[in-house]
Amino acid sequence: MTLTGNDEHTGRPRRRPRTGRRRRPVAILIGLTLAGGLLLTGCGASDSNGSSTNGSNKSGGRGFPRPAPNRTSGTSQGEQKNTSTGDASREFAPSPDYLSTFALDVDTASYGYARRALADGRLPEASTVRPEEFVNSFRQDYRRPDGNGFSVTVDGARTREKDWSLVRVGLATRDAASSGERPPAALTFVIDISGSMGEHGRLDLAKDALGVMTDRLRDDDSIAVVTFSDEARTVLPMTRLGHHRDRIYDAIRGLEPTESTNLGAGVRTGYATAVKGLREGVTNRVVLISDALANTGETDADAILENISTARREHGITLFGVGVGSEYGDALMERLADKGDGHTTYVSTIEDARKVFCEQLPQNIDLTARDAKAQVAFDPETVKQFRLIGYDDRQVADEDFRNDRVDGGEVGPGHTVTALYAVRTRPGASGHLATASVRWLDPDTRAPHEESGQLETGSLDEDLWTSSTRLQVDAVAAYFADDLRTGDDKANPLPGALPLGELADRAHRVASAAEDKAVDDLANAVERASGLMG
Repeated sequence: MTLTGNDEHTGRPRRRPRTGRRRRPVAILIGLTLAGGLLLTGCGASDSNGSSTNGSNKSGGRGFPRPAPNRTSGTSQGEQKNTSTGDASREFAPSPDYLSTFALDVDTASYGYARRALADGRLPEASTVRPEEFVNSFRQDYRRPDGNGFSVTVDGARTREKDWSLVRVGLATRDAASSGERPPAALTFVIDISGSMGEHGRLDLAKDALGVMTDRLRDDDSIAVVTFSDEARTVLPMTRLGHHRDRIYDAIRGLEPTESTNLGAGVRTGYATAVKGLREGVTNRVVLISDALANTGETDADAILENISTARREHGITLFGVGVGSEYGDALMERLADKGDGHTTYVSTIEDARKVFCEQLPQNIDLTARDAKAQVAFDPETVKQFRLIGYDDRQVADEDFRNDRVDGGEVGPGHTVTALYAVRTRPGASGHLATASVRWLDPDTRAPHEESGQLETGSLDEDLWTSSTRLQVDAVAAYFADDLRTGDDKANPLPGALPLGELADRAHRVASAAEDKAVDDLANAVERASGLMG
């Protein structure tokens, strides 16, 4: 169910700080004990159906964790850099700890690349599998907010494993289709034309999609084109479409693959071109189209990333990374997009590319929220353990939820963000289970905003595989990603996980109920993986 409300509290103990978007452990299973003396203000009153409302009772007589303190004035003051110690294999949060905090993520590249690998008859590398990107690849039916910002939906269902449930936190921005006139866009396309881009489904795919996209853009939008192979050059400076579409078509048609991949030069020249063509009051974005296999010039990720970081801080230019190719530098593209306050996707067919560049154009060039973070506070009287599924490299220190100097995620209109938790409830638990909050900055004014939703234990009575179709789709995607990521190592599977063959059968039944081609594709991918794993 969906409820909104704002709460701000102080006094949280410190945890390990977030150090940018560093890769964190593959899964975090948190052992918890009862926390005494922590009183939550703003608990909702319960109705007879187990749902929660924002009532006037501010204590509720319950002990449970407070959201992170409001330590800042709410204005962005630049990027905060932290340091961290400890190994990156598997970490356990201090006990008791009933807060979970992470930066929002709308990337989908991991799922797209996994589908491509499976279609080619091979399993994706475990290191490229990010469960949140599998889950966020599918349409949701969350309520949309009336204006800018987010709606918050919290629901869940029981798994077949005793006392374990899947809890879903769903965030949605306004519908792009009803958002009115978006601001003009100034887009700098940085296109890889190295020899490897000659493979079918790379440069040819990009050229087709860019041509169609140029038809869809408005006269007051602008486009620049930068290409790179062994060196980079600006093929087309920032140009208003207006009466100049033929110049853009000519630049796109003239793209041909040649030589090696100097990704560093491409990024550097792309951002220099974007800065030179910077337009005030519009969305300025760099769109990188590449297989991200840097092999010439500057190949050190940190050095390439610094160019993006500087442009982001000084000019607010964001990055949209589009991955292509059967061989793909997933880790580098993801890091580039993270540092560039953007997101990534992966395309392998003309249909994929046209969807990204044409149908989803407002999502991928406009912004409705900057530095967005989510925090979920679980009630220790009803929750014994919980585990966030994915978001390993999006973790944020709990006390930094309201620290607007700490980087979050950037989200556009029409986007949804879903986070799934495996939650073990206490025997006989009844009452409040969790409060989920999202905080973001207005992309223009940098003013902070928050919304919240709550969940009661009574909302978890339904069996997962008879719950809403969209929750079942999310569960299939999460279990599928977890299976691909763990492979033969089944030491710590997700609670309620099905054998892959059984999950494939379940996926096909869910796809039939969803009547959604994307879910059909998911079911087929699970079936292929089951065959490859034996």
